Amino acid sequence: IIPMGIHADDSGADLFGAILDTALGGGGLSNDTIVQGLLEALKVGTGNAVTSVSLEDGYLGNNLIKIPLPDDVQQAESLIRLAGFGDKLDEFVVSMNRAAEKAAPEAKELFMGAIKEITFSDARRILEGRDNEATLYFKDKTEDKLFKVFQPIVNEALNDVGVTKDYKELEGIINTLPIKGAGDFQLEKYVTDKALDGLFTVVAQEEKKIRENPEARVNDILKKVFGN
Repeated sequence: IIPMGIHADDSGADLFGAILDTALGGGGLSNDTIVQGLLEALKVGTGNAVTSVSLEDGYLGNNLIKIPLPDDVQQAESLIRLAGFGDKLDEFVVSMNRAAEKAAPEAKELFMGAIKEITFSDARRILEGRDNEATLYFKDKTEDKLFKVFQPIVNEALNDVGVTKDYKELEGIINTLPIKGAGDFQLEKYVTDKALDGLFTVVAQEEKKIRENPEARVNDILKKVFGN
């Protein structure tokens, strides 16, 4: 179902573009209805993103967002494995990603708050903007707040599974090797930053689906916007 006068071609209809065409082209829908349709689309997209990364292996099983070993550890990885500490490295990676998965559900409330703040001007900018315009909106509105919410959860999760202790041990091993040491590396900040990068990567993927998939409508307001 797509707005009257909008036709999907072989590349797929641009869902956001269809909303804007309906709004500006006299599609019989009020600005409030157009905005509400966009809000519902964004609720679906961000909800899907948060659910996806919150699952077990939501980060660890997704190579696009999986949190890797920090650079200093990667430099020493082969030597560390040769020294018999490969299991520690593997546990370290799993634990970082589990910490991100544990923190991810906290994003939902902040995303919903950002969605409630969207004005018609914001909506038009999102509709007319770049392929990741909605994602950029969410980053601007929520990234700092998300960092403050995520970091203590990540820190607690890292401590719960002993990964902070493991990293300190790895630092000690690295410092005995003929490579640059870890310096002032901050583990909690690293994992939190990577967790947020991964979250917004998945939000951008969901936004792409919304823009390209004319079937991405699951409730009455979306059917009204796209079916009339």
